[in-house]
Amino acid sequence: MSWLAVVAALYLCLASAGAAERSPWFEDGRPGAQARQAVELLAAAADQGLDPRDYAAQDLQLAVARAAQGAAPGSVAAHRLELALGEATRRYLEDLHLGRVDEGPAPRSAIDARRRAFDAGAYLEAALQAHRLAEAAREAAPQLPLYEQLREQLARCRALVGDPAWAQALPPLPAARRGHGGRVAPGEPYAGLEMLARRLVAWGDLAPGPSDDAPRAPPTAPLYTGPIVDAVRTFQQRHGLGGDGVIGSATYAQLQVPPAARVRQIELMLERLRRVPAMEGPRLIVVNLPEFMLRAYEIDAGRVVVREEMKVIVGKALDTRTPLFDAEMRYIEFSPYWNVPRSIVRRELLPRLRRDPAYFDREGFEFVAPDGRALASISRVRLDELDAGRLRLRQRPGPRNALGDVKFVFPNRDSIYLHHTPATALFARDRRDFSHGCIRVERPVALARFVLRDMPEWTPGRIEQAMAAGRSTTVPLARPVPVLLAYGTALVKGGRIQFYADVYGLDRRLDAALREHAASRPRLEFRS
Repeated sequence: MSWLAVVAALYLCLASAGAAERSPWFEDGRPGAQARQAVELLAAAADQGLDPRDYAAQDLQLAVARAAQGAAPGSVAAHRLELALGEATRRYLEDLHLGRVDEGPAPRSAIDARRRAFDAGAYLEAALQAHRLAEAAREAAPQLPLYEQLREQLARCRALVGDPAWAQALPPLPAARRGHGGRVAPGEPYAGLEMLARRLVAWGDLAPGPSDDAPRAPPTAPLYTGPIVDAVRTFQQRHGLGGDGVIGSATYAQLQVPPAARVRQIELMLERLRRVPAMEGPRLIVVNLPEFMLRAYEIDAGRVVVREEMKVIVGKALDTRTPLFDAEMRYIEFSPYWNVPRSIVRRELLPRLRRDPAYFDREGFEFVAPDGRALASISRVRLDELDAGRLRLRQRPGPRNALGDVKFVFPNRDSIYLHHTPATALFARDRRDFSHGCIRVERPVALARFVLRDMPEWTPGRIEQAMAAGRSTTVPLARPVPVLLAYGTALVKGGRIQFYADVYGLDRRLDAALREHAASRPRLEFRS
């Protein structure tokens, strides 16, 4: 027996016992305004990045239309339709508000708490009683500006699916010559200029030619010059690829991605936003790992404003990925010690110190005994004790300290924190996954000023003095600042869509989880 038959039988038993109440879905024996609103919401589920098939949208839309125009349905048929509308709309609201699969950054405890706080059935019942189903659906969606911006971009990307600009692959990049290969620099010839121009016009990076659908004609000689170079620079900037105008392998790969793949990328980002915790305090720090960027937000007169923005370096994609989670920053350490994690000691530093004992003094290391004593000299015996775990290794504050001059601490089970770094040259790279998992920040003074805003005694001068002091100082924050380590490969900036590489493969994992969820979930069906 199907789920619908079981629920219908139960409903009819209750109705026969006198428990039935006036239907919120029917008016004078026919589907009313709320039934029509429900099927409209379900049919438009794709606008939210959801799948209308998960909610029997087409079947229910047809059933409601038939019931509204044909003979009034009998009591059994009406009850079946009511139950189907209720279950499909409840599922839709739950998916819209909570998401469909459990994928970070929220920990399991937070996910369970959110599910307890949002009873989709009760939420639907209240909306129907108040005759505000459409408004309730809008309120169930993430109340984030980015969510609405991405929905608009989703519609634009869908309009490009099937565009003839992607009917064929771009011609390959020229073979190696003059010491480089697989790239096209400004001023050089390229056989794919016409197709390239069409794609750039479709994405809005290049202005169209004289007619609405014709791109600018490439030069008579097939040279990569002029407006098309500027358009490629814009395209690169939207894809986290700098903006030098040179079409290399990374730019070529992004130019080849079809609109259908971008549609899915936006859908995945909409799904992730359903799991983002609400901004409850006056300030929030968000690190977007695929973008390699940190933004510090503040609520000003009811508006969320970006106060600081800076580059970051995150964990290596191959083996030391930075995890996703949210926590509260509770203190800052100026001129910090670096307590070297045992994994780094065993894998990197212990072999290095055995080969080159002078590295110990050169880099400012010291051993720490179980009783807390600092041991400032190296010996073979102490290296053996370090290997056995009887000693710890730490690096003293100073110009060579791996944490730089300041460390921002938000206690978490993964021992991840934000910190400065002496290796500032790495911030010039487009792709910045170089760390062991912790996050290096480009502008530590600016971040410290933002975090210490509630403590006016910490002036910019005092912050810089503490960073350069060479003595470790811990400063508890007057008010904790929430920190969110997020994963977004599709964003909107200045009204333009931005795409970033799936550096940790989490888009692929989320896509697979959603497909598995759809395949294993009982499919809602309705046959009138």
